[in-house]
Amino acid sequence: MYYFRKVITYLFTIWGAFTLTFFLFRLLPGNPVEAWVATLQRQYSVSSTSIASTADYYKQQFGLNGPLGEQYVRYMYQVFIKGNLGPSFVNYPDPVQVLILRRLPWTIFLLGVSVLLSWFLGIIVGLFAGWFRESRLSSMITNVAIALSQIPAYLIALFLVLFLGYQLGIFPTRGAWDAQYPIGFNLPFILSALKHAILPVTSIVLVSVAGWILTTRSLIVTQLGEDYLNYAEAKGLKPWNIMRRYALRNIMLPQTTGLALTLGAIFNGQLLIELLFVYPGLGDLLNIAINDYDFNTVLGIILISILSVMTASLLIDLALPLIDPRIRTQIQAA
Repeated sequence: MYYFRKVITYLFTIWGAFTLTFFLFRLLPGNPVEAWVATLQRQYSVSSTSIASTADYYKQQFGLNGPLGEQYVRYMYQVFIKGNLGPSFVNYPDPVQVLILRRLPWTIFLLGVSVLLSWFLGIIVGLFAGWFRESRLSSMITNVAIALSQIPAYLIALFLVLFLGYQLGIFPTRGAWDAQYPIGFNLPFILSALKHAILPVTSIVLVSVAGWILTTRSLIVTQLGEDYLNYAEAKGLKPWNIMRRYALRNIMLPQTTGLALTLGAIFNGQLLIELLFVYPGLGDLLNIAINDYDFNTVLGIILISILSVMTASLLIDLALPLIDPRIRTQIQAA
């Protein structure tokens, strides 16, 4: 019954979130076809009567014809039954899924590396900061982490661009690779992509790692003085082994849960980071689509974001009873 409720909640939440997003964009004034017609009339003095049939054709292609309820039913059938996100207005007639698949690897690479690196560093640094909480180094680490957690990633990115990019000229400041190298699994392209990713990854990690340090430190501090740690110390175990084999293992469950949710949310992207570095990820595509009223592309990106976050949450809910016997006992007793 527990698993059934979780799956039903998962499906209902996806439907509700996507439905709300659909009507939110459809109720906005204007649509891509009307904006395109207005541009033609303003710049080329095209009469509305001469372009009316063309506008009707494109409204039908983008699913903008008919009442709003009919548009909703037609679009939901097209997406969830036929698996088609529709054509993109920006890159017509390319399907939206083609555009997303072109950009998706860059977002996964940029944000995936940033999340995993910040999580690993945050766990290690936060562990020592919590275990040696009364030391000056721990106090300094905590204060720096609190300060970094309050700074937006785009401000750090701007500083890195101005200082390391333009002032010192050490790293490239825009793009994802040098145009002289063809895309593929070859050493020059891979090295170029890694070099271009250093500044955006660093800007995200410096902010994200602060949160992991603070949460890890808090979890460790709450464990100090617990009976199982005192018992391990009474057995004569070395402090390093107690910290690594007992305290660390006890905090890994909530931190791993947080990592899974964060990985699920990477498709949300760091819009300002991608725009600042002209990085060809989903955030940059979303910005272009919003500016051009490309409803299909916007809804496609949002759908992927919703699915990734909710799927990560569902997998965590399904896995927790297998990992934590306390949760398994509660489910069996319910």
